[in-house]
Formats: sequence, structure tokens, C-alpha cells
Amino acid sequence: MDSTLIIVIAVAVLVIVGLLLASSFSSRNRSKKLQDRFGTEYDRTVQALGNKKKAQAELDERQKHVAGLNIKPLSAADRERYLANWAAIQSKFVDEPGQAIGNADRLIMEVMQIRAYPVSDFEQRAADISVNYPGLVSNYRAAREIALKNEQQQANTEDLRQALIHYRSLFEELLGKEVDAVKENLK
Repeated sequence: MDSTLIIVIAVAVLVIVGLLLASSFSSRNRSKKLQDRFGTEYDRTVQALGNKKKAQAELDERQKHVAGLNIKPLSAADRERYLANWAAIQSKFVDEPGQAIGNADRLIMEVMQIRAYPVSDFEQRAADISVNYPGLVSNYRAAREIALKNEQQQANTEDLRQALIHYRSLFEELLGKEVDAVKENLK
């Protein structure tokens, strides 16, 4: 073999190794960004789908889906009305915790619907919530699970209390940044 051929082969090998390393780095960087963005929902999706590539594709698809929605903020009047509805739910919890949880679940869906989230399917709602509220989606899933147990008369008062706390955290985020100002006006 002449030296030119050896140099060409060596350069080709180095280019291939470089491309493989760049691809690996890019993949790890993408994984890290998605893990940072979605938190525990990233791990849940990997586990549910069986591998990282499928999970990453799913999370990318969620982001595209939500970006295509026309999510809108609530009007001040809607925000005040929903805060009053939430206050009524919390008051009802003392005497009728099971019914209060059902009402909280319906109120979350109503707020999502008025903001233009699709609400027909729970898994789609949770997937959409995971994009804008990744830290709350696991709470939403837990609250929904308790609400379903409650429908079957299998949830105890502590379960229901925990569900209400989970629903409240998502509810406050869905209402938007002006919640504190509206709360002050309701006092």
C-alpha cells in the first residue's frame, strides 16, 4: 500500500469516528434537555414506552402539539369566577370530601377547556399539561387516580385531601400569574 492510500483511509476513519462522537454527544445533549424540561415525566415516558428514543419522540411530539394549540389566558372575570368556584369546592370538602374531589376534577377540565386545551381524553390532557407544567403533571395524574378510586368508594379522607392539594397546585397554575391579585380583590 502506498502512503497516500493509508493517509486517505486514516482520514476517513477519523472523520467517521468524529461523526459518531458528534452524534453521540448530540443525542446525550438532547436527552439532557428533555430531562431538564420534563423532569419526572421524562422518566415516566421512558418507562411507559420502553426506550429513550421512543420517549424522546413522544415528548417532542407533545411539544409540537401544544405549540399548535391556541392556549389563551383567562379573562379577569373568568379568573374571578373560577377562584370563587374553587373556594366553594374547598368549603364543601369539609362536609363532603368525595363530592368536592369530583367537582375539583371537573373544574380543572373546565378551566383547561376555556383556555383551549383539548379535554376529551385524560391521557391527552396530562400529556398537554406536561409541556407547560411538567412539575405538576405527576400531581395531576395522582389526583385523577384518587378521583377514580373515590368514584368506586375506595378513597379515604387522607387520599381525598391529598387529591385536593394536587388539584389546587394545577388549578393555580392554570389560572395564571394574576391569581394572587385576584385573590386579594376577593377578600
